[in-house]
Amino acid sequence: MFNSKTDLLTADNSAIILIDHQPQMLFGVQSADRQSIINNTVGLAKAAKVFHAPIILTTVAAESFSGPIHPHIQEVFPEIKPIDRTSMNSWEDENFVEAVKQTGRKKLIMAALWTEVCLAFPVISALKDGYEVYIVTDASGGTTTDAHNMSIQRMIQAGAIPVTWLSVLLEYQRDWARQETYDPVLAVAMQHSGAYGAGIVYAQAMFGGHGG
Repeated sequence: MFNSKTDLLTADNSAIILIDHQPQMLFGVQSADRQSIINNTVGLAKAAKVFHAPIILTTVAAESFSGPIHPHIQEVFPEIKPIDRTSMNSWEDENFVEAVKQTGRKKLIMAALWTEVCLAFPVISALKDGYEVYIVTDASGGTTTDAHNMSIQRMIQAGAIPVTWLSVLLEYQRDWARQETYDPVLAVAMQHSGAYGAGIVYAQAMFGGHGG
């Protein structure tokens, strides 16, 4: 039986959605290193930019409580104004759902702060509405490790597929012979992927290779 969940992610079949990576939300994150989460989220945003994948940025109560989207994320897409909401569940915001529909994609790659609220609620809602949802676990964070992990389990049981930001970048690239995105992908990896990035720097310096 055909199962579209076994189709690998491409920039032509998926959209990336970043939800509520804002100061007030980040303050409450305890499930992982907060700087690492931002680093990974910026890497994910850059993956969307390199491959021209649709991206949606959204915030909750940006002016009254939570503050603006993290500047390093906004810098990747300075032309995009985040959709600001009042609802904890972005899927209950008409402007957000309309933006998702406008992408024309059924595969949604989602990351959010916090995992147990701003990620879990729209992921479950989107799954119910027939979308395939890929949750970027290392670009999301919860108020406790338990809250993050249990929410990931809840979403997986509902049908979501867990991924990491680097796996999305490399799944989009797929083949190092794709010269048009080769250098930009390596640049993102070097900037944001830690040890793998250091390996790329070493390979380029020593052998002129890509380290893939």
